[in-house]
Amino acid sequence: MSHRKQRRVRCANRRPPASGRKPTAKLPAHTVAASAEALLAFHARFAACFRRREQRYWSLFYLCGQLSNLPRKTIEAMVLNLYGTDANAGRDLERFLSQGRWDQDEMLQQHQVVVAEGLGEPEGVIIADGSGFPKQGDQSVGVAFQYCGHLGKVANCQQGVFLVYAGTRAHAFLDAQLYLPEDWFTEAYQARRQAGRIPAEVVFRTEAQIALDMITQVVQRAVVPFRWVTADEAYGKSPTFLEGIEQLGKWFLVEVPTDTRVWLRTPKIEPPGQGLLGRPRTRPRVARSAPAPQEVKALAAQLPKSRWMRRVIKQGSKGPLVAEFAFLRATTVRDELPGSRRWVIFRRSLSASRELKVYISNAPTTCPRSEFIRVSGMRWPVETALEEGKGEVGMDHYETRTWPAWHRHMTHAALAHLFLVSLCMQWQKKSGHDRAPGP
Repeated sequence: MSHRKQRRVRCANRRPPASGRKPTAKLPAHTVAASAEALLAFHARFAACFRRREQRYWSLFYLCGQLSNLPRKTIEAMVLNLYGTDANAGRDLERFLSQGRWDQDEMLQQHQVVVAEGLGEPEGVIIADGSGFPKQGDQSVGVAFQYCGHLGKVANCQQGVFLVYAGTRAHAFLDAQLYLPEDWFTEAYQARRQAGRIPAEVVFRTEAQIALDMITQVVQRAVVPFRWVTADEAYGKSPTFLEGIEQLGKWFLVEVPTDTRVWLRTPKIEPPGQGLLGRPRTRPRVARSAPAPQEVKALAAQLPKSRWMRRVIKQGSKGPLVAEFAFLRATTVRDELPGSRRWVIFRRSLSASRELKVYISNAPTTCPRSEFIRVSGMRWPVETALEEGKGEVGMDHYETRTWPAWHRHMTHAALAHLFLVSLCMQWQKKSGHDRAPGP
């Protein structure tokens, strides 16, 4: 194969940037130097997380590797790029991630402080979502045949749960945790749990429970301001998740399946007591005269045309994103009994398919309709952040197998992504200051 043909093949196989925009011309030398100084200052904010100077060095080294233009940002590739065939450097970097005694929790907390300083807003939104990482073999911690959103099918993969913060200016990662399938807590997986260095206090939790725990920690730290929590229907199906968000004093707008049942009016309840026949009832029940709850898709079909309003959700790269909305107040079903009174928000696309999405919200009755419309369009920041994380900073390029190393890698990936976000915001403020040609 000729050199020219090899170059065409490499260009065809090169993955485009997550932003979807073509790369611009090379940055001027003074901008590159300023960015390097900014990275040193950024990383210095996390100095208290490390006990020794060597740990600070390897952390900065790993961050530089994630920000590099290497096609695969693994430990081996980082070391080969900067050290050559230095086996000791590779072992030291691997030890830093998997065994080093430094405070990853402190790094995460400080990371959230930096997010709050740059992006924090009282009306901020926290988005919860999962993402899969395809794997070969069965030794990586948490790996199993499970649904992988990255591939759109069931595959051998790890699954992470992520929180992304979205304000009006930008978005950034807040936290991440590895999901462990229930089989991993059986006796058959004991050896793998020990090899993966999974802490003894870790127990099985669903993705919704993991997300709620992480959001609870954000609230307890009281650093990141936000009002809303949003997620897809995998989280909307969990009453515990929704009730937990409400107990934290936050508003949620979460997608639910279209077969979710609600009552338009709260039905009467018959208390426990003696029945007409048989043994007495020990639990309350819905009165026999009450109507049955209805599926939300049936309610949407019954709404008259006058109840639907056409609104712009957001401005996209291909123009405004427009959909039709309708709003109802309804009573949810909780263990076959009436639950809380909620908003039911219907969003219908304008395409021929007329795709219907349904959301449940605990926001007060005084909440403006425009807020529901805005938050309903806040799924894209988490999808974009995951694309940027995997496409720009090597979030999915790790080859570590243990619980500590996975979380330390993800925390550094969140730092690398936040640094890029901060640079973008800084350059936008300069309004093309660095676009002038060099000398």
